Amino acid sequence: MRWSQTFIPTMKEVPSEAEVPSHQLMLRAGLIRQLMAGAYTYLPLGYRSVRKVSEIVREEMDRAGAIELFMPALQPIEIFERTGRKEAFGNVLFNFEVKRGDRKLHFALGPTHEEVITDLMAKHISSYRQLPVTLYQIQTKFRNEERPRFGVLRTSEFIMKDAYSFGSSLEQLNAAYDAMYNAYCRIFERCGLKYLPVEAESGPIGGDASHEFMVPASNGEDFVVHCPTCSYAANQERAETGRTATLVDPVQAAAAPVTVPTPNAGSIEQVSRLLKADPQSFIKTLIYKADGKPVAVLLRGDHSANEGKVRRATGAASVELADEATILKVTNAPTGFAGPIGLLCPYVVDHDVAKIPVGIVGANAKDAHLTGVIPGTHFEIPRTFDLRNAETGDPCPKCAGALQMVHGIEVGHVFKLGTKYSVSMDARFVDAQEQSHPIIMGCYGIGVTRVVASIVETCHDANGIIWPVNVAPYTVQIIPLNVTDTEVMNVTNKIYGELTAAGIDVLMDDRDQRPGFKFKDADLIGIPLRITVGGKGLAEGITEVKWRASADTHKVSIAETVGFVKNLIDQAR
Repeated sequence: MRWSQTFIPTMKEVPSEAEVPSHQLMLRAGLIRQLMAGAYTYLPLGYRSVRKVSEIVREEMDRAGAIELFMPALQPIEIFERTGRKEAFGNVLFNFEVKRGDRKLHFALGPTHEEVITDLMAKHISSYRQLPVTLYQIQTKFRNEERPRFGVLRTSEFIMKDAYSFGSSLEQLNAAYDAMYNAYCRIFERCGLKYLPVEAESGPIGGDASHEFMVPASNGEDFVVHCPTCSYAANQERAETGRTATLVDPVQAAAAPVTVPTPNAGSIEQVSRLLKADPQSFIKTLIYKADGKPVAVLLRGDHSANEGKVRRATGAASVELADEATILKVTNAPTGFAGPIGLLCPYVVDHDVAKIPVGIVGANAKDAHLTGVIPGTHFEIPRTFDLRNAETGDPCPKCAGALQMVHGIEVGHVFKLGTKYSVSMDARFVDAQEQSHPIIMGCYGIGVTRVVASIVETCHDANGIIWPVNVAPYTVQIIPLNVTDTEVMNVTNKIYGELTAAGIDVLMDDRDQRPGFKFKDADLIGIPLRITVGGKGLAEGITEVKWRASADTHKVSIAETVGFVKNLIDQAR
């Protein structure tokens, strides 16, 4: 492709609205343009990379035995009501009514396609002989993102690959899950991404086991906890710690706690400032509802509760912070003054609470706290749990190492769904004994456009993008230094034609511009290999070949340039 015949609107200045490198560079390099908040047009360069990532995904899905199909983005709201996800998604779900004649119909735009694919399988799968099967698509998804930001990393409309496995046994589910997990590893490696597979919570999708694929990036919105010593990695929602239970014996003849006034001080920060005490000496009491019943969670004052861990510790299907009325009922006090002594509901205790020698707790009375509280003495601790978010320096749960925290961008997620959707959508099969069972499902997603943005976010320097070979909009860029020179253009066109005939995608900068101007644009758009034709090199019968990521330049004879470049590309791939 000749630059003059395509559309690459590069920008010299950094756009004021762009916060992170990927957003800045994708705008400056002419990959995207914003239509409105959360919605972007992919320009020719950007869309070429989207297509290349999509093709890598497609090849690896096919290699793993998945079958491609294409489902509608427009879906009837009733299928979300059947699975309960209309409420679970809440405002994230685009749902609306339209008129057709004298009828009023209610639709949603698909955020994912669990309901659609399960409805399809319910109508066509009846026997175990038809299983297992894994189906996938590459499709546009829609989610009403409250705060679109970071360019195409967080948008309301995006391209995603979603796959769904259907099996008759846990063995079939595990085999499909492993096949998808391994395919994801190959996909991200081929895309040139450094990634971490991490244990994760399933969230509103459902299911009981999942992994996220995270790209470590300083501007990532997710927190990834990992151990450099071993392979353990998890997102902060899921990450366990290697802390162990520390149960303490009651202190004999201990002095009673002292009530101290703390007027209008209901937060740890306010009370610690008032009492001149370190937050680590506080025992924070949070009131939750676990499956609708009140339960208290006891943490050290400087720690944050992890709701996934609270849910598992209480054996509940769902947990949420309690409302004011519930808090008042179980503590006899407004929010901010709860404590374990005299609490009118059961409680669970984090490991670190038992290590506090003497602590400060809420007095279960307005504007009052208790000091001199000894855990295990003034309130019972029959058992402790891991209830808080993991932090840097915590012991690894798998080895003797220490955990570290990094920011990450989620680019993929795999779930073992089980029968959540097949039960609600009545997708069943009959086994060899003529017994009916719900189909066992898995779900596997990759954010295709997010992968492209993640590559730009992590593969750039001060001058622009540095594309990995397999996903670059073009593999080679040819820069003729003087397009008005017939000899320069003859050599350029010959190299361009031979590389194109060899199946290599080439961008020729045929603009009548100064060499420095072209080189700056070349660095900005980041095509992996650059061939320069003209100047002294032409007189010497050579071209200059340079990798975008390298400062070294190879001087190659004109006759050998095409073969040399082909060999470099083969080695890089």
